[in-house]
Amino acid sequence: MDNFFTNNHNSNIFSIKIKQSLPIVIYPHPILRQKTEDIKDPTKPEIQQLIQSMLITMKNNNGLGLAAPQINQAKNLCVIDFQNKIYILINPKITFFSQEKNVAEEGCLSFPGKFLNVKRSNKISLQYLTVSGKRKKLMAEGMLARIIQHEVDHLQGKLFIDYTNSK
Repeated sequence: MDNFFTNNHNSNIFSIKIKQSLPIVIYPHPILRQKTEDIKDPTKPEIQQLIQSMLITMKNNNGLGLAAPQINQAKNLCVIDFQNKIYILINPKITFFSQEKNVAEEGCLSFPGKFLNVKRSNKISLQYLTVSGKRKKLMAEGMLARIIQHEVDHLQGKLFIDYTNSK
């Protein structure tokens, strides 16, 4: 992962940017059902600012992940905080889903207080761009694979309620 927090930490601009939290979009807001647009240049300042705002919004809302549509942005971007590691996934595409699946309870910041059992692949492979625009691959399993699948679903307009009959 590229570390974009290497900015001058004494800079007032950096401090102001990193504190910006955004409101979470709540279902049934229509943006949650839209397919997102790919990000052409991840290095643009507005994309870097969006990433920083998404990270602080995720932290402020005690989320494990956050997709851009959840903050009313139709951009192909999600952020994840799992086991003290930050993942910033730009234009992510899952290229492999294992046949082995498991069921676990999921929640979603766009569905406050709602938790559902969802069946997902236990292992996945993923391609994405880093914040500097480099193409990367990632293999994930278990809980990290589940979180990535949940967030990438958001980028396709798919929600965790779509995996159950309970809507």
